[in-house]
Amino acid sequence: MLPSTSAKRLRRSLTLRLSALLGVSLVLGGCHYQAQPMESREVRFQNQDFTVVSLDLHRESLSLHWKNPDTGEAFGDIQSLREWGAANGKRLMFAANAGIYDAAFSPLGLYVENGKTIVPLNLFRGNPAAGNFSIQPNGVFAIYPDGHAAVRTSAQFKADAKPADWATQSGPMLVIDGQINNQFVDDSNSTKWRSGVCALDPHHVAFAVSESPVNFHTFASLFRDRLGCRDALYLDGTISQFYIDGTGYTGAPTFMVKPYAGIFAVFANQ
Repeated sequence: MLPSTSAKRLRRSLTLRLSALLGVSLVLGGCHYQAQPMESREVRFQNQDFTVVSLDLHRESLSLHWKNPDTGEAFGDIQSLREWGAANGKRLMFAANAGIYDAAFSPLGLYVENGKTIVPLNLFRGNPAAGNFSIQPNGVFAIYPDGHAAVRTSAQFKADAKPADWATQSGPMLVIDGQINNQFVDDSNSTKWRSGVCALDPHHVAFAVSESPVNFHTFASLFRDRLGCRDALYLDGTISQFYIDGTGYTGAPTFMVKPYAGIFAVFANQ
């Protein structure tokens, strides 16, 4: 079972205090302290707890992983990706599920890995079997060859016609041009663990996962009103977890998690 929210909050509080003491010691020792390129924090918003991970793409490489390049088999879970990284001299610093998948555990929409389009853009509308993916508009999170990131509606992404190095299509869009998706109801009782992503600017990305079930409107409001995102994309619900080095897993309970089709990752060399 995952640790309780209060236990995680205490552990993170102690970690932040230790980090602050380290920063002071570096300054006193004549070293120049630099902010970490990856930041994890707990956010309280509308009486709900969320974990937010912010990445500076100037300093961290965010990538996508579906299948083990050595075996051709899907990683399926974060632990398998972590073990593969360790076997190749890489330490997993952050990981998150990457988006909606189909019954065969393949990406339901666009999936681009290391510049190769493995699954094409999916613009099919109104398929009830697609669940949240069919709520319009859905969208794409992409990182382009020049290193900048963006969240675009699927139609905008197609119109842009720009090749991406890494991309995942999911849905629905949470925030579109500063507006919460008008399909959401603010007092909806449809609640799930939820994860999402936005580009705060072209080189800074924010991921968020809820620590308990929330509705779409609350989750979208977190991105717009607390994180300051003008465009944000829903990744998935119920199964959504983050892995953060030094903290472990956060988000949905482990027993809820099913195989992932695509995993975001940040690795560091060991």
